[in-house]
Amino acid sequence: MNLSFLRPLYDRPGSWVSVYLDATRASENADHEVALRWQALRDKLLDQGADPATVDAVGAAVAQHPYQPGRYGLAIFANAGEVVLLETLSAPPATDEAHHGPLPHAMPLLAQRGEDVPYVRVLADRTGAELEGLSVGGAPRRRTVTGNETFPLRKVHPGGWSHRHHQMAVEEAWKRNASDVAAAAVDLAESVGAEVIVVGGDVRAVQNFTDRLPRRWQDRVVSTDAGSRHAGADEEALDDVTIQAIAEVAERHVREAVDRYGAQRGADEAGTGLADVVTRLQRGQVDTVLLVNDSSSTDMLWIAPDDPTLIAVDERLLRESGVDTPQRVRADAALVRATAGTDANLVLVGPGEAALEHGIGAVLRYADASTAAS
Repeated sequence: MNLSFLRPLYDRPGSWVSVYLDATRASENADHEVALRWQALRDKLLDQGADPATVDAVGAAVAQHPYQPGRYGLAIFANAGEVVLLETLSAPPATDEAHHGPLPHAMPLLAQRGEDVPYVRVLADRTGAELEGLSVGGAPRRRTVTGNETFPLRKVHPGGWSHRHHQMAVEEAWKRNASDVAAAAVDLAESVGAEVIVVGGDVRAVQNFTDRLPRRWQDRVVSTDAGSRHAGADEEALDDVTIQAIAEVAERHVREAVDRYGAQRGADEAGTGLADVVTRLQRGQVDTVLLVNDSSSTDMLWIAPDDPTLIAVDERLLRESGVDTPQRVRADAALVRATAGTDANLVLVGPGEAALEHGIGAVLRYADASTAAS
């Protein structure tokens, strides 16, 4: 999981307000229910000593958030009277939460959000396609592709030589249009760094499209007959296929990270356990942190307020590094900050999914003599 989208949270010093709220507005009294839920969180934040102006900024964000159908939640992070990040959650949080502290409490967001997998989705027919591409942390990019061939596109049934000639011309027109779509899709896929291309729509158009993809994309395409470019067509089935394709790529990333960790650990070259992983993060040695998300954990770590790489299990170590005012914070919040601040990746794994000491391990960018000795 790339955490670059969280960096704006760590560029600002001072205390943070973090809120997870069920914002569903599906019933007749939904606005009132959301307001009551927010009021309870607001009171909790003020009791924790949060700045009233920052709390009010969160309240305004809740009240002004546009209506959307279905069940969903909000994750809001605010500092110094301003909302810095607001994320819409695809489902409400298990429980509404409000936190005030030196760092944003981002772990529940990461656990629910999952990994961003860059992708391209193609909704094709025999005249062209609608394309959507999404990069990690980016806004969706959309394109409409209209094939250069506009005639003939429909087969007729007159019979005879002219009939066969017309049919062949139509087939060639479809194929040339599919080539135009494939070229545009590859261009978009390369610009967003896509790991998968999902294509749906007209069955013949889908086949023509996949046949014209370059070989390097052939094993990264998922085809389906779901979806249609017709006005008012239901895209739910295509959405489901896209979600499943993205989930399979994300699961593959987890397996690959666990396998790399296992190989490094077998060679005594992995980070293992909380103290060791913290040391590796501070050195900038970590490529990927593997972590079991345990919301009940009471582990704490020490950080420097203005440097995400300065993290330790012992306050004394930071003072010896010249930090005058170390802060004691939740371990998961400190680990997320250090992971983002050192351009490392985060992989959340289930209990028992990997041989992690104290629920944490690290795949290293490089090994050194101290790694094997630790």
